[in-house]
This record gives sequence, C-alpha cells and structure tokens, in this order.
Amino acid sequence: MKSMEPQSETISWFRSLEPVQPVEMLGLWRGAGIPSGHPLDGVLENLGWFGKRFHADMRANALLFQWRPDRLVAIDLGFIPIGLAIKAGPFGRTALARSGFSFLQKACRARGTIASLKLRTLEDRATAAMIYDRQPVIDYFGRINDDELAGMMCVEGDARRYFFKLRKVEAAPRQNSYA
Repeated sequence: MKSMEPQSETISWFRSLEPVQPVEMLGLWRGAGIPSGHPLDGVLENLGWFGKRFHADMRANALLFQWRPDRLVAIDLGFIPIGLAIKAGPFGRTALARSGFSFLQKACRARGTIASLKLRTLEDRATAAMIYDRQPVIDYFGRINDDELAGMMCVEGDARRYFFKLRKVEAAPRQNSYA
C-alpha cells in the first residue's frame, strides 16, 4: 500500500485555507490537478479537462473539457461508478485513454448542469461545496489567494482525496454541449 503522507500533507494544507462563499464561485474557472498521491492525479489533464462553470442559479457544469481551442464541452460521467473511475486511474493517464475519450465525448455530453453549489460544513467551518447529482461526490473549496481556489474532491466511502486548483477565467471560450 502506498504511503498516505502526500495525502496527509495536502489535506493539512487544504484545511489551512480560508473558506469561500458560493456566490464567489460564479463564472468560468480553469482547472489543474494538485498532485497528492491520489489515483486520479494527472487523469483529467490527460483527457483535456478545462475546468468548471458555476451559474447564478447555483448549478454547475462540473466537468468542462476542451473540445477545440474555442469550444468547451460539458460532460456527464454520472453513468460511470466513481469507484471504477478511480480504479482505472493509471489507464486514464495513457495516450490510449486520451484518444478514446475524444471519441466518447459526444456520447457523454451533459444535457444540462450536473451539480449544485451550496454552503456546507467541512469539519468546523462552512465553505462552498459542489454536490454532484448522480455521484456520491462533494468538492469542497478553499481560497489560495485572490485569483485562485483549491478544491478537494471527497468520494463517499473513500478516505483518499483528489485535489485541484481553479483560476477564474474572464474571456471564455464558447461552451457548446452539442458541438
């Protein structure tokens, strides 16, 4: 079994961040993983993940992928059990997975938003959290600085955490889930 030390260190760092209010999350955010020893480290980037979009009605496009330089595609992977996706993490970092995912994007396009943005308590503090509709997953957010946020993905029944950062995007590529 791999050491939990990178996970423990990253969890401690995340706990030190200031909380975020849901209204501060509105808009388009560019994402990048934060390596922490999680099986999904590097997978989203390999598959062309762009980030997330949070709407004024507190709904979210949780998984936006770059389809073309000027086009984003919202994906819904709600039909894939999250435990299976985590187990397939090493495969998700391969060129074969990247190529296959580019073909699957059309079938996986979201028909709308797939998560809700709410204020949730994490340990002893309330912070913005994104709750997936069809997965036992909650992403909690903390403030890195004025321009960046950190996210911690918590999967029900799994003690490991996946970490990512988000940077607000002012000029946005078009989002088109039917492109």
